[in-house]
This record gives sequence, structure tokens and C-alpha cells, in this order.
Amino acid sequence: MNLTLESVAVSSRVRLARNFRDYPFPALLLKNPYAEEQAKEMIDFLAAELTSIETFKLYEMSDIPEAEARYLQERYLISRDLIRHRAISAALISEDERVSVMINEEDHIRAQYFAKGFDLPHAYERIAAIDEIISDSMPIAYDEQQFGYLTACPTNLGTGLRASVMLFLPALSRRDRLGRVISALTRKGLTVRGVYGEGSGAEGDLFQVSNEVTLGFSETEILAMVQSAVEKIAEMELNERGRMKAESDEELGDRVWRTFGVLTHCRRLGEKEFVTRMADLKLGVALGYFGDVKEDWRLQRLDDLIVAMRPCGIAQQKFAEEDENACRARIVKRTLGEIFPHL
Repeated sequence: MNLTLESVAVSSRVRLARNFRDYPFPALLLKNPYAEEQAKEMIDFLAAELTSIETFKLYEMSDIPEAEARYLQERYLISRDLIRHRAISAALISEDERVSVMINEEDHIRAQYFAKGFDLPHAYERIAAIDEIISDSMPIAYDEQQFGYLTACPTNLGTGLRASVMLFLPALSRRDRLGRVISALTRKGLTVRGVYGEGSGAEGDLFQVSNEVTLGFSETEILAMVQSAVEKIAEMELNERGRMKAESDEELGDRVWRTFGVLTHCRRLGEKEFVTRMADLKLGVALGYFGDVKEDWRLQRLDDLIVAMRPCGIAQQKFAEEDENACRARIVKRTLGEIFPHL
């Protein structure tokens, strides 16, 4: 049984919040009679600066259909607040979808980089380079005496940096060990959120661990704090999985294989059932119920499948008369056949 950190850490994200010194913050900008004109200036400026260094696609929220906006949100590329501010908001998304620069969300700029697995240093290095380009080109709201980068939410004052790691924690959550972990993190200035960040719930045993505040800490200190916490949580999760299997191997194995049977033979599959069963399947892979094939690439394929099977993703893959649940069942069966060809 190959229990590794890669079976716990799904993805890493580093996000920087910034505001231009000479423009009202987005909440005030929305009330400004010149809101659209000023928003257009910021969007055009950022698009010109960033597309000069690499390929970005510009999505102006006021111009794209609601379904396309929801699709981007399902893929974690934009937020609910960006959609709510669609009269003044936009997003610049890199070709590989690792970089997303949201414009006029809660702040003028929410620049974020996504890395698969556990790789905060690389994520920070990549987004810091983009931040440097922006900061060198236009004055940024910054207080040298006390508050650092000025942001709409007080918790983002200081560095404006939020480092987060998406963790798959089935053993800790199902065995009621997560409450103790969350309490310990809170005392250290960290927080645990659901799949889509603040205000969202946990789905499929997925949880985001991130720093709660940025004022009073350097970027290096924040990254180290989150890194250390994730390593400790991962160790706890892996140990709990080992105990889980030792104590209920037959029952757990039966549940995993029943789940595999349903996912590969059902004709219709609702989103909620799909997410729940995929969590069982991922746990089964991590615990070695599917043989000795290296687990990290299979788990990554399963994570990609979960994102692709959200409602807006499904809508892009349906046959003309096919409904969402039938389409999901068909694609899941085909994909699992590719991931587990020996079964």
C-alpha cells in the first residue's frame, strides 16, 4: 500500500489581492456614474500588460453568457463575486488555465496561480512574477507605515497573499477527527473552507486549508506556515487511513468495490451521488484496493473527472437529446475504463 502526500494534496493555490491607487475600490466603483468607463480602463491596461508576456484569454463578464461564467467558476478560475460584479468585472486566464487574474472582484486585482498537487513555492514564484509586472506599470494602493497593501477586506491587509491547499481528507472527516484539526489550525491563524472557498461547504471529503490573515507576516512566513500545517494534516490523514483499513478492511473494501460497480454500470448518475461515490473510489485507490499501479496519476485523473462532471461542464458534452445524468453516467463509465483498463 503506497500511502503518500500526493494522495492527500489535490492542488495548491497562491492568490494576491491588489488595488490601484487612483481608482475607487470595486464596491464603490459600482456606485460611480463613470464605473463602466473606469473599469474598462483597468481591464484594457491589464490585458495589454499581461498579453505582452504570454497568452491570456480575456473574459469580460458583461459579454459572456451566464452558463459560460458558471463553467469558469466550476473550474475554480473565477469566483461568485466576480460574476456578481459582471457590470465592471473581467478575468484574464492563461492558456494552460494555471493563471487567473480576476479584475474588479472584491479588489481590483485577484491574481492566482494553480498548481496540481502540493507545490506552494512554485505557485508563489509564478504569481509573484505577474504581480511585479503589474506593480511596475501602475501605482498600487500601499501604506508603508502600517497596513501594507490596502484591500477591501481587512483580513487581506499586509501582503495580500492567500496560500491554500485543497486536501482530500476522507479518513479524518468520516472518523470525526476533523473538528480537532480545525480548532488547532484556527489557533495558528489558519482556516479550513469548502471546495469553492469562503461560504461554501465541503464536498467529496475535500477541504481548503489556508492562512486567515496576511497582516504582520511576510510572504515567506505565510507560505511556511501553510506548508507546515498541510504536512502535519497529511500525516494525520495517512495514519488515520491506515487505522481505518486495519479496523474495517472487509467492510471498506466491499463499499469501494460496490461503488466501482455502480459507477461503471449505472445508466444515470446525479451530481450529488457522483461526488460521494468518487470520494469512495479515490479512497479505495489510495488504500491499495486497485493494485500496485502508481496511485498519483490515477488520483489526478479522478480529480479532473470530478471537475469535468459539474453541470456546466456536462452541458458542453451532451448529445442533443441526452440529459445531464445520463451524460454523466456515460462519460464516467468510459473514463474509468481508461483509468482502470485491467478491471
